[in-house]
Amino acid sequence: MTAEEVIAKFKEAGALLEGHFILSSGLHSSVYLQCAIALESTRAAAEFGSALAKHFAASQIDTVASPAIGGIVIGYEVARQLGVRFIWTEREVGRMSLRRGFQVSKGERVLVVEDVITTGGSTRETIEALAALEADVIAAGSIIDRSGGRAEVGVPRVSLATLDVAAVAPAECEACCRGDQAIKPGSRKTT
Repeated sequence: MTAEEVIAKFKEAGALLEGHFILSSGLHSSVYLQCAIALESTRAAAEFGSALAKHFAASQIDTVASPAIGGIVIGYEVARQLGVRFIWTEREVGRMSLRRGFQVSKGERVLVVEDVITTGGSTRETIEALAALEADVIAAGSIIDRSGGRAEVGVPRVSLATLDVAAVAPAECEACCRGDQAIKPGSRKTT
């Protein structure tokens, strides 16, 4: 699967949005990737999962782990394609930790998979949580790297497509300075 095909699938699904957005990291950007929309098609999820799994087929992966919530669908699909178990982390009291009930063994070879990397924060936190449990995190993967390749996660990583899209602090956001209202896609309206 080429990078162009990945981006085309996001566009076809209506999952690549342009405007003025607040990302889950709190940063602002003119592009938002609504991965849940792209991954609601089980066929697309399988295609993305297969393409990512091919990068790691010879890596002797024991487990795939993903940060909740964004990475769960694609992480599960990559694990299914590799024929290995799947686990995930979640943020509890501000720290990423394994979802209750999951365990890893010392030296267990883990691949961390996420849908989109912007700063690499969730992936890095997942890697740190697994490393603290003495797992051997050997690599990371994502469908899209929107950092232009600049996000550092501490292990080698692969993305199916890379975009170079600015993500800035609200105080540095030109659209905010113009008075444009930022939106957080997928936010529920309160009544």
